[in-house]
Amino acid sequence: MKKFIYILILLSQFSFAQNAFEKGNQSYQKEQYEQAITSYESVLASGKQSAELYFNLANSYYKLHKIAPAIYNYEKALQLSPNDVEIQTNLDFAQKMAIDEIKVIPKVGFKKWIADFTSTYYYDTWAWITVVFAFVFLAFFVGYYFSGTTFRKRIFFVGMFLVLMAIAISVFAGIFEKNRLTNEKPAIIFAETAPLKSEPKVASPETVVLHEGTKVYVLESIANWKKVQLTDETTGWIASESIKEL
Repeated sequence: MKKFIYILILLSQFSFAQNAFEKGNQSYQKEQYEQAITSYESVLASGKQSAELYFNLANSYYKLHKIAPAIYNYEKALQLSPNDVEIQTNLDFAQKMAIDEIKVIPKVGFKKWIADFTSTYYYDTWAWITVVFAFVFLAFFVGYYFSGTTFRKRIFFVGMFLVLMAIAISVFAGIFEKNRLTNEKPAIIFAETAPLKSEPKVASPETVVLHEGTKVYVLESIANWKKVQLTDETTGWIASESIKEL
């Protein structure tokens, strides 16, 4: 009986999320962007998320010229769907509306090459790729086991070996990508202005004044302060309430 109740609860939550998402889409089409945002945010509050949901929510904020939440949600959408050209294009447009123009210093080296490869998919996607390869491996194993000739057994054996390598690579990529996202801790500045200070103190001198929509990376936290790094590798301390981590 309890299992049946749990299933009903899950189905009702899914139905609510789907209805709220569709309601948000309808509001967006009618150019009722505030209502669309309310609907999309209610879906997120229910624990559901998707690249399309974050993308639509970002578009709604963009239409209202709310730069920080637009960039934040485009970034969230891009995390879930790294190869989506439309998301990247809209993110570029939103970033052009931000005041700060921070130089991006490109990273180099072997770790950068690995990150470029693993970031082609979200880590959940890498997990599904691993599952698919596991079924392919099982199919090759069955083929190997029931093959009647040595030649066919060799083909299936080689196939098993190659698929096993693919499984190992996809598992490694998923773990690496999850750790990368966890360790990088990107964040978006939501405050209209946010002074970057040399020390985690109110009286500390300002290194530079940042504005909403700028992307930073959180390095460490002390009390109500976070040490962040900009894309040009400048570091400093910023008030915790000024930023929102992705």
